[in-house]
Amino acid sequence: MQGAVQGVGFRPFVYRLASELGLGGWVLNSPHGVCIEVEGDEAQVHRFEQRLENEKPRVATITGLKVSPLTPARCERFDIRDSVAEGTKEAFILPDLATCADCLRELFDPANRRFRYPFTNCTNCGPRFSIIEALPYDRPNTSMKKFAMCPECQREYHDPKDRRFHAQPNACSKCGPQMELWDATGRVLAREHEALAQSIDAVRGGKIVAMKGIGGFQLLVDARNDDVVRRLRERKHRREKPFALMFPSLESVEEQCRLSALEKQLLLSYQSPIVLLEKMSGDNGLARAVAPGNPYLGVMLPYSPLHHLLLHELECPVVATSGNLSDEPICIDEPEALERLAGIADVFLVHNRPIARHMDDSIARVMMEREVVLRAGRGYAPTAISIEGGDSETVLAVGGQLKNAVALKTGNHVFISQHIGDLETEPALAAFEKSAADLPRLYDAKPDIIAYDLHPEYLSTKFARTEFETGQSQRFGVQHHYAHVLSCMAENNLSAPVLGICWDGTGYGLDGTIWGGEFLLVREDGFDQLATFRQFRLAGGDKAVKQPRRTALGVLYEIYGSELFEREEPLPFVDFPSTELKVLQKMLVTGAGSPLTSSAGRLFDAVASLLGLRHAVDFEGQAAMDLEFVIKPGGGGFYHFELQGEQPIIIDWESMVLEILEDKRTGKAMGDIALKFHHTLVEIMVAIARVAGEQKIVLSGGCFQNKFLLERTVQRLRDEGFIPYSHNRVPPNDGGIALGQVMAALRTHRPENVSAKEVCAA
Repeated sequence: MQGAVQGVGFRPFVYRLASELGLGGWVLNSPHGVCIEVEGDEAQVHRFEQRLENEKPRVATITGLKVSPLTPARCERFDIRDSVAEGTKEAFILPDLATCADCLRELFDPANRRFRYPFTNCTNCGPRFSIIEALPYDRPNTSMKKFAMCPECQREYHDPKDRRFHAQPNACSKCGPQMELWDATGRVLAREHEALAQSIDAVRGGKIVAMKGIGGFQLLVDARNDDVVRRLRERKHRREKPFALMFPSLESVEEQCRLSALEKQLLLSYQSPIVLLEKMSGDNGLARAVAPGNPYLGVMLPYSPLHHLLLHELECPVVATSGNLSDEPICIDEPEALERLAGIADVFLVHNRPIARHMDDSIARVMMEREVVLRAGRGYAPTAISIEGGDSETVLAVGGQLKNAVALKTGNHVFISQHIGDLETEPALAAFEKSAADLPRLYDAKPDIIAYDLHPEYLSTKFARTEFETGQSQRFGVQHHYAHVLSCMAENNLSAPVLGICWDGTGYGLDGTIWGGEFLLVREDGFDQLATFRQFRLAGGDKAVKQPRRTALGVLYEIYGSELFEREEPLPFVDFPSTELKVLQKMLVTGAGSPLTSSAGRLFDAVASLLGLRHAVDFEGQAAMDLEFVIKPGGGGFYHFELQGEQPIIIDWESMVLEILEDKRTGKAMGDIALKFHHTLVEIMVAIARVAGEQKIVLSGGCFQNKFLLERTVQRLRDEGFIPYSHNRVPPNDGGIALGQVMAALRTHRPENVSAKEVCAA
């Protein structure tokens, strides 16, 4: 039996069910999943099989079940046997689970022996992926192996009728992890309950507390205190990107945010992600620096016993952001935290349970009445995708440069790692290399193929090529947007042909330019570029990504040419210093340092700058977010555009841009222009879908994190008779492309000598 069936109380569930039905046999964990042998009355065995699926533990999933008749072994009772380690490792590793209701009751029950113990857990909750070191998932294979259980915990652990039966992190205050509070030098200030009490006082007193959580350190401050929130921004080098908030209760969230039934369900789920929620209007008592200029808050509820204890005493929302400098991975151990968080945190609340791998909080947004995961970390990672017809080859995919995650295909499953982040710093690159080695090591897998992005400067690409030079794995380059589309197809279990619409900020095109507004006709053996946006130049390349005014200048230069710099009327957005404008003019005219792009993401940036919304960004996608947030719903209509030529069809946006400028000149409301711009993009997709003639339309790429764009596109495509598909548990951004890279490697014919040469999926 395969699926999420280890670490969820599945064996005691099977034991109780078999015993109730009077069946003999046994159950055990194996590297492949869970093995069960039952014997007895035929009708009872049939009932067992039915109830196995219908009554399984809440967080368990069964993705594969093979049933074979056996000669009766005359077992008189049903047993839980020791795990076996032999065989192909393909068992699902469960994500870290939020504290269950039973453990929460015990946490606040003075009569319970785990009263106020911050590391309580059972088979229904607690750390999993963040502590596992090897398969199968047994205590000696976790970072809990250093803690010898006391007699009471041993009794629970070995009692099949107890909910802590084989709960690998099982512990109590007598035998388990303990807390300490340190100052910035590592000197112990307090221990256990006193450490918690002083940490609470520190938050109340306007200090920054670095707390070691389940998957790494978090930085905690009082979210109502504008001074400390601003101080945290300064120290963390994070100027405007919104901070995540943790609220004490669902009721306190409802006082600040608009909540749908599904959003409530997500907040209370065992994944317990950060959920993007619309703020209530008016003064909500939160510091303005929490999410400046943003109508949404990233909100989560306490998900570990330690968080519950902290928030129960504080009775107020706190900023709970990753313990790192911007663009670096989260810290996971004490020496690293003292070094990397020096000058940021005032005190450190630590514990002595080792963290096997870093794990950021997940981020989700409700779109189209379902959850869409934007960052897969605690609660979701590793994400397992079952694939049909998987061959014997093992594939490691190393993802891209931004929002990196890696993926491993072994057997009939693809396992996607946790969010690693942007590979722009040495700590981030080190975390990536560790994660790229981590999944194959866990599954004892030696990759036959290493798949990577075609961009020659991506650090993940360079890593893959280095691995090829020193090992026997075949290297396999995959076009960025093709990987996006295949990722969404795999998540939705789709077969070709489909029309894939992939819109994002940056992706290396087959012609050496920057793609990002692509319509791909996906076949069984590859893809054709059906349509793309008219290209324009990015003055300064990456600098234009951080300065949308440069992108806007490139769009205007594409329309007017050199005449742009000879016009008497001023540029329709913020003036450049004359010296800078001359340099940019030369770059655009000569093309030097100004790569061509068809990126839809950059088109968002350009329009945001032309409207005066945002001329420079502090984080990726900020200008596009501004454009989404300013939409004034209720209007209609769209701007003109043209479809030119044959495959690839060029989508000419010139008329749209000129009409936007005219609307701005005549004083049309910003919200109406933004709405009409979004409508235009949707109509472009509908127009190309008509030309393609494919019923299945796959939507992927970072632009589809835009709630209005995604929901409007899906509705219009359905109205026109198409069947649109989008992401759910696999991020639509670059966090999902490793899955697509795996699928590309599996779909493409490969030579017999797998280490002979590089293959490009095009």
